[in-house]
Amino acid sequence: MSDDELESEKEGEGGEGGEERYPYGEYEGGRDDQLDRHGWGSALLPNGDIYEGEYYHGRRHGKGLYCFKNGARYDGTWRKGLKHGQGTFLYPDGTKYIGQWKKDFKHGQGTYYYVNGDYYTGFWFKGLRHGLGTYTYKAIDITHYGTWKNGRMEGPGIINYPYYRYHGSFEKNLPKGKGCFTFDGKYMQHGYYLNIRDPAFDYVGAEDLKIEGQEEAQHPEELGAPLGIVPIWRARQITEYKTDLLPPEPVPLMVKDSEDSILDIIEYLQQQYEEEKGNVEEEHRPTPSPVPLDMLLDIPDIDLDVL
Repeated sequence: MSDDELESEKEGEGGEGGEERYPYGEYEGGRDDQLDRHGWGSALLPNGDIYEGEYYHGRRHGKGLYCFKNGARYDGTWRKGLKHGQGTFLYPDGTKYIGQWKKDFKHGQGTYYYVNGDYYTGFWFKGLRHGLGTYTYKAIDITHYGTWKNGRMEGPGIINYPYYRYHGSFEKNLPKGKGCFTFDGKYMQHGYYLNIRDPAFDYVGAEDLKIEGQEEAQHPEELGAPLGIVPIWRARQITEYKTDLLPPEPVPLMVKDSEDSILDIIEYLQQQYEEEKGNVEEEHRPTPSPVPLDMLLDIPDIDLDVL
């Protein structure tokens, strides 16, 4: 039974005053004719969480603040007992999401601030970075703008470094295939990225590490780039800067975003059945830079004599 069902339960049918006792939590506020919670109210749930805000016939609906006992909290709008609309979620470690929600998932336009100072601004779909977005690596002053799929860089993208840019395609967070570096909008270095096995990586027990990482994450696809794989840049040609020589630009993803359906309801019920009550919204990990900084410093200088 979900906490919403617990909230709508009353101690005994037609109990006088609608007084609620354990295990249904404590509540103060408005009620409807059926003694369900309705209007503005505050509730202390059996698991120690606290909600204060609007109800509609027994469900959180409208504006409200939900505080988890571990320190996390959500402040925003609700619909039928789920986070829906605009809201802010603050995690116990200090990370924060500000943006749109749908059916308890980050969904639509939003910004996620990581504890290390990085932040992602762009589109989300069912809790994952999905669509056009920009990830900022604060420590190294680098931004990645491009297409994201299921939480990862996937497809056309642009990396903005302090003194130059990279235009190309990405696969599982790593640059791969043809691309080019541009310098001050004057010159272009064409080439391609190869993704190879890192000779310095200890592959012994790598599968165990991968399994361990998957257990820690709500969504395994958010673990980042594949273990033990590094991108290697192969330069081929230097030309003057011309826009028609640039790789394809990032484009929005076509996403089917329909109204409530039977499949959606079944999916949600299965999720509620499998997860323990009181679990906090999944935490996202900072995305590692797609190209290690020490490798960026090895990009050869442009020899203008070859032009």
